[in-house]
Amino acid sequence: MGVRDLFVDGAVPDAVPIFAVSRSTLDDGLRGALERWSSWIKAAEFTAQAGRVLLLPGSDGNVAGVLFGLGADEDPLATATLSATLAAGNYRLESAPPAHTPDRVALAWAMGAYAFRRYKGDQKQSERARLAWPEGADQANVLRVADGLFLARDLVNTPSNDMGPLELEKAAAEIANFYGASIKVIVGDDLIAKNYPMIYAVGRGSSRAPRLIDVSWGDSANPRVTLVGKGVCFDSGGLDLKPSSAMATMKKDMGGSAAVLGLAHMIMDAKLPVALRVLIPAVENSVSGDAYRPGDVIKSRKGLTVEVGNTDAEGRLVLADALAEADSGSPDLLLCMATLTGAARVATGFDLPPFFTNDDDLANDIMRHGAAETDPLWRLPLWRGYRGLIEGKVADLTNNPDSAYAGAITAALFLERFVDKAKSFAHFDIAAWNDRAKPGRPLGGEAQSIRALFAMLRARYS
Repeated sequence: MGVRDLFVDGAVPDAVPIFAVSRSTLDDGLRGALERWSSWIKAAEFTAQAGRVLLLPGSDGNVAGVLFGLGADEDPLATATLSATLAAGNYRLESAPPAHTPDRVALAWAMGAYAFRRYKGDQKQSERARLAWPEGADQANVLRVADGLFLARDLVNTPSNDMGPLELEKAAAEIANFYGASIKVIVGDDLIAKNYPMIYAVGRGSSRAPRLIDVSWGDSANPRVTLVGKGVCFDSGGLDLKPSSAMATMKKDMGGSAAVLGLAHMIMDAKLPVALRVLIPAVENSVSGDAYRPGDVIKSRKGLTVEVGNTDAEGRLVLADALAEADSGSPDLLLCMATLTGAARVATGFDLPPFFTNDDDLANDIMRHGAAETDPLWRLPLWRGYRGLIEGKVADLTNNPDSAYAGAITAALFLERFVDKAKSFAHFDIAAWNDRAKPGRPLGGEAQSIRALFAMLRARYS
């Protein structure tokens, strides 16, 4: 069932009304539209507990309404639980507090219906709850955002045996072809011939050839927006092998690439007047006789030499070559997304991805739109005092900073060394994963930050 199938177009006379109430609005409802059910509501001891659903009876014995509790109404996406919990049928939003705007309710409905079922035995499409479009909702935008989220979630949730560098290329090509974008791919030994040595070094240990995926779309006369996403399709840690517990979720290590593909889908579907470029270094970091080694020194595309202090810090290596290529086009805006460091999770957890930029206006825009879209981010500093930590002993740089602290910052500083010409640059250290389920955000792969970034880009360029 596609996103569009979750909604009903036009008037739906038989749709069951949904009343979403918080603790502070329940009493008003009992004096208004809910008054005829007040005895039923009180007997059920319904006090607008967060996530609680109470079915309201009709005189004919059928369900005449749905009462949904928002608790203190602190989660603007709380109504997302309804699409997954209500019985099959048509529903409409009758009332909700102001924070639950038509667009937000519709998007929450879609987000809550997401399920990754590719490997489930029963693929039969069953009837499910459908929502009449809330009056005033921007249907086209809700659908493109939900489609972008679902695309990215599906890519992250797909296990690595079915999502290697080639499969990631095919996913990018499918999106590119749908929107008439051009795509170029540099594969295997050609990476050396065309001077992408760090992408090649990280990926050469795998039987699945590394590659650089390069998608371009839009009028070259428009503002240049370039997205770079980390595409490490599985990260064993290389010769500095991860423990098995740390490998368990490493299918998500290509979450940056999934995020930029989801964001690119939104941009192209909205026909934003930008010259879009998407660069994805797609590799598998494996153990073999040909794997790169601790102590190796690699000359990057930019010309800077990098000492490999740890083969499990591979993401910054492949991104560095991709960023150098992206930067060569002097983009107006360069955004890098990656599941880069465990330090970022220690600093801000799974819910709040940190980002790094020296552009205060860009940072303020990102924070503002993140709050408005319930897609929060938090700015961390590109602290110049830590630059010495990424200096190599036998090379220009090291990928293994000489400190156990500030790992997210030193990784961002490393990436920044490969960006000179872009007018504005930001790096996002995302988890690409929900470590616990919340309304509209199920356990598993997540497309963090792209709703906020699309809203920001739409405001800037539409």
